[in-house]
Amino acid sequence: MNKLKKSIRLIAVSVVVSMLITLFAGCGSPKSEMRDISTMELVREMGLGINLGNTFESCGGWISSSSVTNYETGWGSPVITQEMIQGYADSGFGVLRIPVAWSNMMTGNYDINPDYLSRVRQVVDWALDSGMYVIVNIHWDSGWWEKFSGSDKDECMYKYERIWTQLCDAFGEYNDRLMFESLNEEGCWDDIWNHYGGGTDGKAEAYALLNEINQKFVDIVRNSGGNNGKRHLLIAGYATDIALTCDELFKMPEDPAGRCAVSVHYYTPSTFAILEKDASWGKCRTEWGTDADIEELERNMDMMKERFIDNGIPVIVGEYGCPVKNKEEESIRKYLTSVCEAAYSRGMCPVLWDVTDAFYNRREARFIDSELLDGLMAVKASDNT
Repeated sequence: MNKLKKSIRLIAVSVVVSMLITLFAGCGSPKSEMRDISTMELVREMGLGINLGNTFESCGGWISSSSVTNYETGWGSPVITQEMIQGYADSGFGVLRIPVAWSNMMTGNYDINPDYLSRVRQVVDWALDSGMYVIVNIHWDSGWWEKFSGSDKDECMYKYERIWTQLCDAFGEYNDRLMFESLNEEGCWDDIWNHYGGGTDGKAEAYALLNEINQKFVDIVRNSGGNNGKRHLLIAGYATDIALTCDELFKMPEDPAGRCAVSVHYYTPSTFAILEKDASWGKCRTEWGTDADIEELERNMDMMKERFIDNGIPVIVGEYGCPVKNKEEESIRKYLTSVCEAAYSRGMCPVLWDVTDAFYNRREARFIDSELLDGLMAVKASDNT
């Protein structure tokens, strides 16, 4: 009888362990296997996202390079804690985008400082442990992207390769809840083609350069070993602008794994979504929500759907947002929930751009405007795609 009871207990323990493995596979455990899931399905699983903005991408010569914390807090963020990260998940967000300036504290042969990499990795792990997906990129990174268009192109490409080679090595065993993003919105070179000024001189060359960088990104990741052969990747569009990315000159890279999504950002109209005060190029808008505003939003999102979603290419709106200063409160809510709904209802994943104390109180680990949060989460709850 004792042997029988012992056998029953062993079977029960085995069943529980098996259930736990199944439960957490592809979730917080960073080293589980990659699932047989398409990028379109994975992007849908992400739900709604939020950015950890103005934190690890903070840079500037005035910031002391004596510690990682100096950069982490350099643009106003408190030191990130696990409680803060858990708060994003508890608020209902399914993906955390972590912009990073990897050049900070970089040494020698474009070697990423191990303390910097370790700190980013710690925050990545916290987000994965909370059940969220994570997107890691190379952000503005002190502006060295501009040099791709000149005689420094080969050196820039070498630096780019060094950065992604190191990141692929550091995160190579992480599962499919971690996504790499090729770059931020710096994939445009006005000295080759000024997309603000009209005309086509240099346009094909500018697009070809971005396409080359994105292809290099895919090739580096796919040849790096570990889980990277099947990792889902995010490809930055031209200037991450919708109209420019929908241009026929923008090409998705060839990917043997067939696991790429495209990223665009949404700050339209810029007079509302960017300006806090009047500028030489526009007058600050404090309100949003006219019929013309809605029509513009719908038209842009339809453009992305027809160009990419309808052709089997997933879309992540890696940033969308607006300032909270000098804006009418109800217009903020209407703008953000409208952009979120317009993207999500068409099968895209919208990722809110957030910095310290804009929409989320990092010190208290809570979303500031509960009405806005309810509106965003109602978009996800009404999923009918």
